[in-house]
Amino acid sequence: MTLVSAKTIARVWKPLVFAACLLPALQLGLGAFAIAGFSLGANPVEALLHGLGKWGLNLLLITLCVTPLTWIVRAPWPLRFRRMLGLFAFSYVMLHFLVYAILDQGLAWNFIVEDIVERPYITVGIGALLLLLPLALTSTRRAMRRLGRRWAKIHQLIYPIAILGVWHYWWQVKQDWREPLVYASIVALLLGARLVRHNLRKVRSAVAGKPTTELAPGQTRNPI
Repeated sequence: MTLVSAKTIARVWKPLVFAACLLPALQLGLGAFAIAGFSLGANPVEALLHGLGKWGLNLLLITLCVTPLTWIVRAPWPLRFRRMLGLFAFSYVMLHFLVYAILDQGLAWNFIVEDIVERPYITVGIGALLLLLPLALTSTRRAMRRLGRRWAKIHQLIYPIAILGVWHYWWQVKQDWREPLVYASIVALLLGARLVRHNLRKVRSAVAGKPTTELAPGQTRNPI
């Protein structure tokens, strides 16, 4: 049994990745209730809000790394983790919003709507969350079969979502913008690599007189 066989991925690597994705939420949960020596400090709601948001963004960018990884290893096995990573990213972002709406604002929808309208970084964050919803709802194989080519177009929303996520983070930071700059650079690199690869394939296909429909090693019709 090889390290990247279907059985090994299903029985070993997927459970490990699942546990790794769940670990930040577990740590934040223990800190929220001051269990086992964990603590979120003097303002636990703010720490929980920021922690969930940052991990949502981290997992979103990790999801975007999957396709470039298939180019590097020249094999499709990393794609087996993409749906799990994407759903965890959505879950953390949704929890980020729920902590804001329930714990921070007490479900005072008049103040929540006012925040969304008047505070640009919240407007951008809500936009990213709304764009994530159709991706989460169409993440199943059944949805992929029913939507056909439209499924790939829907899941191209991950590109503006990543940009909006970094934008939300950047505007939220009031002084030290170095960390948001790192995130912005990673997004620019990931999206730029896709654009360069797409253009190179178009040029090669034009020279060869062939349409640009063939897939690179390890690539699927899912564009992310």
